[in-house]
Amino acid sequence: MDYKALAQQTAQDILSYSQDTSGWKVVKTSVRKQKKITVSSKASKKFHGNLYRVEGIIPESTCKLSDFLYKPENRITWDKSLKVYKMVQKIDSDTFICHSITQSFAMGSISPRDFIDLVYFKRYEGNVNVISSKSVDFPAYPPSSNYIRGYNHTCGYICSPLQENPAHSKLVMFVQTEMRGKLSPSVIEATMPSNLISFILNAKDGIKTYKAPVGRGCHHNGHSSLLKKK
Repeated sequence: MDYKALAQQTAQDILSYSQDTSGWKVVKTSVRKQKKITVSSKASKKFHGNLYRVEGIIPESTCKLSDFLYKPENRITWDKSLKVYKMVQKIDSDTFICHSITQSFAMGSISPRDFIDLVYFKRYEGNVNVISSKSVDFPAYPPSSNYIRGYNHTCGYICSPLQENPAHSKLVMFVQTEMRGKLSPSVIEATMPSNLISFILNAKDGIKTYKAPVGRGCHHNGHSSLLKKK
């Protein structure tokens, strides 16, 4: 499998999602300390479930936020939805495959899942960074009897400077996770919005103590001009 080509296409798909403004329905909002997090959804075109869009403001630079979200080694320290998150193959400096295992959700009614995802970092013009993720087949980590193997259709983050305060960042996250197993869609739909808000709040807390690498402004200094400044 050409993992790099798949990763590049997934990042482009995330940009396409961000430019698609039709059909979204707000399903949950959270306001804390005058900071709003909004979760919207629409029917996914990839599976019989929802594509979720989560938007929030993170009071950190786009470079620091992107590095924080991309790095696999510190994810488990702040993401309370996961009990395992580890890189299993590094493809290059911008691309890796990871194995993750989730915690149980909804007071145990959603059992832990495991995922094998291809993660990719791409910087675009205007200091817009995309971190994409998509499940792949990886023979070294076949499904086990211990966990139901879930599947992440195109997911990712878009980090960009906040127009009114470029020292802060706008974070837009897209999630379309196929849990698999015998879960009722209504259970997932009732649980997912709150979990997504918790993820943003956990990231806000986790980044406060994150030290970005000295001398490196962003994870990657190259950029693409495919996304023009507005």
